[in-house]
Amino acid sequence: MRARRAGRRSSGRHGTPRVDRQLLISIVLAACLIGFYAYYHRNVRNARNAEQQPAIIGKAWVIDGDTIEISGTRIRLDGIDAPEWDQTCTDPKGKTWPCGRAATSELKAHIRGRELTCNRRAFDRYRRVLAVCSLPDGSDINAWMVRQGWALAYGFAKMYATEEAEAEAAKRGIWAGSFVPPWQWRQRPNE
Repeated sequence: MRARRAGRRSSGRHGTPRVDRQLLISIVLAACLIGFYAYYHRNVRNARNAEQQPAIIGKAWVIDGDTIEISGTRIRLDGIDAPEWDQTCTDPKGKTWPCGRAATSELKAHIRGRELTCNRRAFDRYRRVLAVCSLPDGSDINAWMVRQGWALAYGFAKMYATEEAEAEAAKRGIWAGSFVPPWQWRQRPNE
């Protein structure tokens, strides 16, 4: 009889000791707080620091369809993802073509050596500046790449979703045929 009562006092409703449940809840809450703190300092604070920096202005060296370099600063065009340099797409007749190289060429042709103004938004995991860049007339080249079908709207906010829908409806660029989204292409096994 005493053994049964002692068992009742030390265990909770489902047989788990009350102290163990409280400890588990405390550990989970602590892990959540640490996770939030890490997220805040990595993303929110990082974005604030980037936005407080002056705009990057100059002639761009085009690396690929969504990455440029100005005066030694590597810039990833924010909110878009263009086909990778070696990525291929398929045209309406089923023939493959180098859509990554085409996206790069289209960005070069659109910029035509003109000076860009890139407003910093944050840094990516590779410490590249994430920015929205514009031509001297103020036109957003990130939006232009998506609208012309040479890049996809990318990221949580999908700030270029309207431009992407327009390109898809008009079957511009990569939308003329079929393709693997760049973020999936990068995850393919190396051949």
